Amino acid sequence: MAKIGKLVVVGVGLIGGSFALAARRANAVARVVGVGRSRANVERARALGVIDAAAAADAVHGADLVFLAMPVGQTAAVLAEIAPHLGADTVVTDAGSTKSDVVAAARAALGAAFARFVPGHPIAGAEHSGVAAARADLFDGKRTVLTPLAETDAAAAARVHALWRACGAEVREMTPEAHDRVFAAVSHLPHVLAYALVHDIATRAGAQELFDYAASGFRDFTRIASSHPEMWRDICIANRAALIDELDRYGEVLREVRALLAAGDAAGARASVRRRARRAQPLARAAMTLAFAVQPGGALRGCVRVPGDKSISHRAIMLGSIARGTTRIGGFLEGEDALATMNVFRALGVAIDGPDRGRVTVHGVGMRGLRAPQQVLDCGNSGTSMRLITGLLAAQPFDAELDGDASLRRRPMRRIADPLALMGARIETATGGRPPLRIHGNPRLRAIDYALPVASAQVKSALLLAALYANGTTRVTEPAPTRDHTERMLAGFGYAVRREGATIELTGGGELRAADIEVPADISSAAFFMVGASIAEGSDVTLEHIGLNPTRAGVIEILRLMGADLAVANERAVGGEPVGDVRVRAARLTGIEIPERLVPLAIDEFPALFVAAACARGRTVLRGAAELRVKESDRIQVMADGLALLGVRAAPADDGIVIEGGAVGGGTVDAHGDHRIAMAFAMAGLVAGAPVTVRDCANVATSFPGFVALARTAGLRIAEACP
Repeated sequence: MAKIGKLVVVGVGLIGGSFALAARRANAVARVVGVGRSRANVERARALGVIDAAAAADAVHGADLVFLAMPVGQTAAVLAEIAPHLGADTVVTDAGSTKSDVVAAARAALGAAFARFVPGHPIAGAEHSGVAAARADLFDGKRTVLTPLAETDAAAAARVHALWRACGAEVREMTPEAHDRVFAAVSHLPHVLAYALVHDIATRAGAQELFDYAASGFRDFTRIASSHPEMWRDICIANRAALIDELDRYGEVLREVRALLAAGDAAGARASVRRRARRAQPLARAAMTLAFAVQPGGALRGCVRVPGDKSISHRAIMLGSIARGTTRIGGFLEGEDALATMNVFRALGVAIDGPDRGRVTVHGVGMRGLRAPQQVLDCGNSGTSMRLITGLLAAQPFDAELDGDASLRRRPMRRIADPLALMGARIETATGGRPPLRIHGNPRLRAIDYALPVASAQVKSALLLAALYANGTTRVTEPAPTRDHTERMLAGFGYAVRREGATIELTGGGELRAADIEVPADISSAAFFMVGASIAEGSDVTLEHIGLNPTRAGVIEILRLMGADLAVANERAVGGEPVGDVRVRAARLTGIEIPERLVPLAIDEFPALFVAAACARGRTVLRGAAELRVKESDRIQVMADGLALLGVRAAPADDGIVIEGGAVGGGTVDAHGDHRIAMAFAMAGLVAGAPVTVRDCANVATSFPGFVALARTAGLRIAEACP
């Protein structure tokens, strides 16, 4: 990132001081000026070397960046005071714990400068407050949430994003409204409850005796309740609407629990917990912004490193969990799908450390070390988690239940339940062969010979994982090649897997040995940037450390057949997987008939490829891709509908689509909760004739956390917006 000449920190306490020290450590700033209402505190910051100089509010004149780190209750007054002194190019950001009120205050005070205001909130703290407690590593490995708006200047947002990353933080984005809903539930509500509970006990007769017997759980409440009361008063008032909603919801939960206890209804209590576990979705997923707003124009440029490969991240957790020894994983995808797999294995008794900036340590329990779960296992939105884990659980000496979100509950599961039944597994599905799955473990599975009716890496992998426990040699025959990450990784864990032509063989009864895994960048995530760079004039982007497994690289071959300018360099092998850097430059694409042999090798990349086809000269024809009908959405129909709304002729068929390339217009399309469709239509905005809005985009976090921020840095004019 470009070095900041002058950084002004308003409010030089723990957060403001740590931000200054972290920016200095990263050599990201030349000079730091501190501003505060307490002259003595600012002078102390200067004496400690946290800042270079202490000054008044007019010191923001000539600043490259202003960082507001005072209590949210002071935001409006401080913004009004500094606004007249801001330069034409000065970027302003903040660290407030609430965002909607801060945005409103900034909009009222800053005028035209509001476009250069980038709201933020670092999720970090320490036992002590004040500038003396400031430290350069406070944000290392911690999250910072940015909440830019549609009118936020892209260059300003990119600069703040880059500075936080230089300070060691992991940066996520959401809207101000989503931020306030999330933190009302996970931060503001716990503080209110802690204050209320500790106050209630403290004012009872015999309070001291009660405190004398407080266990560690209650001491956590007292620790929270000892937080600065005035600061938390301001936060709660600023976010009162979302907080009241959370209090009402929590009150309903307490009333239900009280009624069950009063009735002595143990069965009802268990059912209540079970029902809530099934219905619960991670709060951040439900509250995250559901729409993308993309302004037309722009080009993709620079070097881009997309997140780690999702398929490999899933399998590394699974095999590491049932291996003997400690498996260390680097480059792990910290998306919701892979995290769902991690949490399932934690519930099965596996100790897993991390993730910490892509590093995960799995303390394997061996083939027979998994334990019966005490709750329903939540796979979230991840079909890979559910299908592959079912193969493992089918062979365990205990029962388990797998469930997921509303999208996952629509996906077919008979395709794994039926062949696993041939091995002796007992799996109950819901109506229509869909989740939830109730698995009655059978540790005496038998080997089978099975020909896959449809090429599917998930079904193949589920059978191979079950075959690890089966008596005899299982053979799985594919009608066409599919991704072979499971076979490669099994070999990496020391388990013999044989391939003869289209048949994979595995003999049960062996052991897996822990291994170190380095996850390459996900080619499925990179595909959106490959397409975006191909269609947007002036684009030149290099995608680094991309996994180039030949069973996954169909997207590259298809784009080349369409005339794309792709060059692969620095090819190497990492952990048994081929990787390389892919440079993509803008080119004039031509419609083609996509060879059916390439369909299984690019099955997840077709939403992006459909956008490439929409921008190509002539007709693109896809056949043999019926599998797209049963992904997170019906990707054939949903893409056809969305393209039509953007003025592109697209005729869906049972197993494919015909797309007539031409001009792409603007409009509003619906991603139907499908992360790949959301990102594909976002890239279409590069060449659209008018703004493109993509609704229902929350699930992008399942596979590509930070997509909006990374795409904006590369040149896509995108923002998260309320639907």
